[in-house]
Amino acid sequence: MCGIVAAAAQRDVAPLLIVGLKALEYRGYDSSGLAVLDQGAIQRVRAQGKVREMEARYLANPFPGGTGIAHTRWATHGVPSEANAHPHVAGRVALVHNGIIENHASLRAELKARGQAFTSETDTEVMAALINECTNQGMSLREAVLATVRELEGAYAIAVISRDEPGHVVGARRGAPLLVGLGIGENFLGSDAQALIQVTNRMLHLDEDDVVEITRDSVQVYGLDGQPVERAVYESELSTDAVERGEYRHYMQKEIFEQPRAVADTLESRIGPHGVLPNIFGIDSDTLLERTRGLHIIACGTSYHAGMVAKYWIEEYARLPVSVEVASEYRYREAVVPPDTLFLAISQSGETADTLAALRESRRRGYLGTLAICNVAESSLVREADLKLMTRAGPEIGVASTKAFTTQLAGLGLLALELARRNGLDAGRYASLCAELQHLPRAIENALQLEPAIIELAGEFIHHQHALFLGRGAHYPVALEGSLKLKEISYIHAEAYPAGELKHGPLALVDENMPVVAVAPNGPLLDKLKSNLQEVRARGGRLIVFADGAAGMDDMADHGAMLRVESGGSFISPAVFTVPLQLLAYHVAVLRGTDVDQPRNLAKSVTVE
Repeated sequence: MCGIVAAAAQRDVAPLLIVGLKALEYRGYDSSGLAVLDQGAIQRVRAQGKVREMEARYLANPFPGGTGIAHTRWATHGVPSEANAHPHVAGRVALVHNGIIENHASLRAELKARGQAFTSETDTEVMAALINECTNQGMSLREAVLATVRELEGAYAIAVISRDEPGHVVGARRGAPLLVGLGIGENFLGSDAQALIQVTNRMLHLDEDDVVEITRDSVQVYGLDGQPVERAVYESELSTDAVERGEYRHYMQKEIFEQPRAVADTLESRIGPHGVLPNIFGIDSDTLLERTRGLHIIACGTSYHAGMVAKYWIEEYARLPVSVEVASEYRYREAVVPPDTLFLAISQSGETADTLAALRESRRRGYLGTLAICNVAESSLVREADLKLMTRAGPEIGVASTKAFTTQLAGLGLLALELARRNGLDAGRYASLCAELQHLPRAIENALQLEPAIIELAGEFIHHQHALFLGRGAHYPVALEGSLKLKEISYIHAEAYPAGELKHGPLALVDENMPVVAVAPNGPLLDKLKSNLQEVRARGGRLIVFADGAAGMDDMADHGAMLRVESGGSFISPAVFTVPLQLLAYHVAVLRGTDVDQPRNLAKSVTVE
């Protein structure tokens, strides 16, 4: 959540900062602002709402300056308002901040006792006041930032400017991402590569507790002890074209239709005619995977649902025990770790605070090793894990995750097959499953052809305020994911259940006003699911059934609608059946007129607890 852009350049930076903020809008925010040094003064503009509203205020009274910072805020401490928007100014300094300072209350009390006045409710203003206090004592801006961050508890990524040091920006990070963009005669800070790709593709990532000082001609990183340190420079593979919406109405729609290519890219050079290729999880993967006797999968949100699907796959094909847990719960309990258990973290961004903290916590709990499945190669999660598999989904701008989920499933499918091979899966069965996984991009392409029928169905759906989703086996997590998509972007209350649980409570909710969406692939559990759906019919519920041509399902359309999905096989079926549920959520949201790409109250990358 939140976004930071900062620049030290030979040209006016405010327009660059605004472009950078617009590239970060996908992360979710409620206000924005920027501050620029102009002839020894700090010029600032802030606004509640979209970046375009702040931009309009700037354009009404533009100001020059080659040193500046900018921010999109998602409210944590204090309500969304102009007063609480960043940058915050205290005396001679201005500051922007991502994260949460846990000891801000005690620091605020100490500052008030020394006569400091505050104009906002935020924890961020406390940092600005502390840095300003240090500069009043004769410290340079870098020294003041170092002194201040040593007092902080919690997570932060910050960028700071001082009216006494034009041409300098100081940044620091702990528990929240911050990177440096390297230009010619200009340098930048950003919380995300997408904020900087418009101006440079040469970047370096800061490590935990790094402090960096940039000017237009230099970059120097320091450790918390104030000593210079070196950080590697890399070239980002992100392209400006990758974050354009093109012909699609929303980024989410574009990303749904990018899934065949994204999944194909994820599988490319990792699986061949004879199976999963060696060392796709890293150079030490042979040793760790050979010793693996169980897995703990940790994730949040959509990634958690992917982990739930993987549990079914790994237990069925590899015969290894798997537990799946929400990262925010795992962090605060003492999990029992059996010998030779692999820790698997799944994250789209690789910066999700709870998942990243869980990975770090796992190091003291005695795991065999750690594996990250992630979409961002330069992320903290990937850099800190022992093994990793990149999902190659490309930038995902829509807050509601789509292609990140299906590419995670593709990556988890590779892992399940590799573990199955090592644990004695029949060679013929292994070859069949590999062929299925290779067919996944084509199967998703076929599922996308259902869009016209789903648009028609969405028109009947929009007037309902509640919905139930049902699935069995590995398709129960698919039902969970479908219900999550619907509630995220259409604001319709939706819940998902294993179909067998219907009679244990949820059936009381079923009437003619309650749509019931069922994921009904052919398989050994289909007859059980049919019985559950008959219970819905008997109570007048409207059924929306996604089935793959199984016998005996046609009559379900008498009380609703049935759409046929070519699953491509039981192994890849969860990924394929996800696609029509994404389309349903998307088109219902479009018809309801919601902000599809940036739904209210949500952020793309949750970098605080």
